[in-house]
Amino acid sequence: MKFLIKLLLSAIAVVVTSYVLGGVYVESFFTAIVVAAILSILNVIVRPLLVILTIPITILSLGLFLLVINAIIILLADYLIGGFTVDNFWWALLFSIILAIVNSIFDDLSKK
Repeated sequence: MKFLIKLLLSAIAVVVTSYVLGGVYVESFFTAIVVAAILSILNVIVRPLLVILTIPITILSLGLFLLVINAIIILLADYLIGGFTVDNFWWALLFSIILAIVNSIFDDLSKK
């Protein structure tokens, strides 16, 4: 049950973030739920592999390369999901930053 609530809050965060940014488009709320689910799966499977493969770059950039990894995961979700469109890498980078902020706000509100 807790997973479903977190998934719905993430879907709301995807919709809110797509309204804020001009280069990110979500077709419907159902698409936002699919985006949230696919991003969760990609963060569990693909992100650790990318982090391990890019440890030297991440250390040299003092961890800022993790933002690039997040943007790559967003672009991969764009490739996999039909109703979700991100215009370019910079919109994906900004989307990942704002999505993380909105998700953390929703996470704090759900704990109270």
